[in-house]
Amino acid sequence: MNNTTAGSSSKVRQGSSLPSETSLKRKRGMFQKDLQHMMYGFGDDPNPLPETVALAEDVVVEYVTDMVHKAQDIASKRGKLLTEDFLFLIRKDLPKLNRCTELLSMNEELKQARKAFEVDEEKLASID
Repeated sequence: MNNTTAGSSSKVRQGSSLPSETSLKRKRGMFQKDLQHMMYGFGDDPNPLPETVALAEDVVVEYVTDMVHKAQDIASKRGKLLTEDFLFLIRKDLPKLNRCTELLSMNEELKQARKAFEVDEEKLASID
């Protein structure tokens, strides 16, 4: 009797995890080039093993997916997913939080610089 119970419970687990495995297979390889470059930047071989890159990609995709789901749970009360939801999730990890705020501020500076450049281009076009 235990064998049938164990067999049916393993089938339930496989059935419930099947959609996520399928979705990961569809996206596999999407970040491999970027991960290879990042791994090399952190001291790995210029051409790491494909298995290593695939494992790193699986870890990254799982982490990002988990963070998005948690952020959606936080944002569900508002009905809108915001950047602050992700900052709230990483609030206790100071290096990540500092890096994210730094990248967000640089992004704002770049947006303002692009906007100023577009205005200058429009003025030059109207002068001609």
